[in-house]
Amino acid sequence: MTIFSAALMLFLILDPLGNIPVFMSLLKGISPSRQRYIIARELLIALGVLMVFLWGGRYLLEAMHLRQESVSIAGGIILFLIGVRMIFPPPEGVMGGAGEAGEPFIVPMAIPMVAGPSGMAAVMLLGSDDKTRMWEWSLALGIAWLATAIILFCATYLYKILGERVLTAVERLMGMLLVALSVQMLVDGVRSYWAIPLT
Repeated sequence: MTIFSAALMLFLILDPLGNIPVFMSLLKGISPSRQRYIIARELLIALGVLMVFLWGGRYLLEAMHLRQESVSIAGGIILFLIGVRMIFPPPEGVMGGAGEAGEPFIVPMAIPMVAGPSGMAAVMLLGSDDKTRMWEWSLALGIAWLATAIILFCATYLYKILGERVLTAVERLMGMLLVALSVQMLVDGVRSYWAIPLT
């Protein structure tokens, strides 16, 4: 997997366009300057969480005696389910309810909307897939995070320009791409699992 394909996969998982309506509803009634501060804070927290899982995930897998193939298969299933929910979203949204009223802190904006279970599983998979390319995976995560940050900072303007219907259509297209990536990840995991003898 190249840096670009890893960044694209992570960008699709972070789903900034799908998060725009939820972010706007959570920040309703807060001054624009405070909104920018909250978005920046939550994005930085999410980046920190994802970096911890990227760099420390393989040690967790080793401690739990999990094979990389198992993580690949599980990650593929999780991404597939997220992709299907992006294509056919339930009434409460892809990530569930928006949470309690008031200024959000960590939950639900940083976790699970940006750094959700699928993102954590994906970066753990990248970190355990090829340990010699950790800085490349960090760069891919940084690119995906930066693109997500730019979109979320422009959320108000994008919502006004594109409208909810266009954002929904784009999110469903991103869901289809994520489903395709998840199927490939699942197939690669199954193929690798059967190719390696059990120990």
